[in-house]
Amino acid sequence: MDLTFIRQGYEDVGLTREQLNSDPVLQFEAWFKEANEAEPIPNAMSLATVCKSGEPMVRTVLLKWFDENGFVFFTNYKSRKADQITDNPSVAMLFNWVALERQVSINGVAEKVDTSESLKYFLSRPRGSQLGSWVSDQRSVLTSRKILEMKLQELKRKFAKRNIPLPDFWGGYRIKPKSFEFWQGRPNRLHDRFLYSKKDNESWEIERLAP
Repeated sequence: MDLTFIRQGYEDVGLTREQLNSDPVLQFEAWFKEANEAEPIPNAMSLATVCKSGEPMVRTVLLKWFDENGFVFFTNYKSRKADQITDNPSVAMLFNWVALERQVSINGVAEKVDTSESLKYFLSRPRGSQLGSWVSDQRSVLTSRKILEMKLQELKRKFAKRNIPLPDFWGGYRIKPKSFEFWQGRPNRLHDRFLYSKKDNESWEIERLAP
């Protein structure tokens, strides 16, 4: 299918160096607050990892919190993404906020969060989501969805009269950023791009990149 007829124009007034916060986390927070008003799922992010053979994989996960220590998401520790993070903790993530004509890409290193952090978040989840964490073995191949539904019913009976415990195979990862790129769409494809790179003294250098 020829898709050249699809044309996306960008009309934003742009982004200047003077508008940027010197701290990329605070700059991300400012943009995220605007995305939260404009996007249906502002915390959806594409997460890229690399397997042992060097093949990349990408999938969408949900950012659950962020601060100066990093960006946290949760997953099954038996999943392919978890295996790949174990082999190569260098990862990339991308936020694509279409309504605002903005993207933020972040490169960093992923590490498991403390069990206490995973438990705190797990206990905040709806009961159905807690059960879902137990049901889904992301490495397994299913011959039918009915297998999932049967396992769910079994776990509902098992935990019917008590709290659902945190699975030992489920928890969070914190991505500690090494670089940020803030991208703002502009007319004629002359987009504004600014790269934050972390230096040895933990300060951030900001550079404008060509579109």
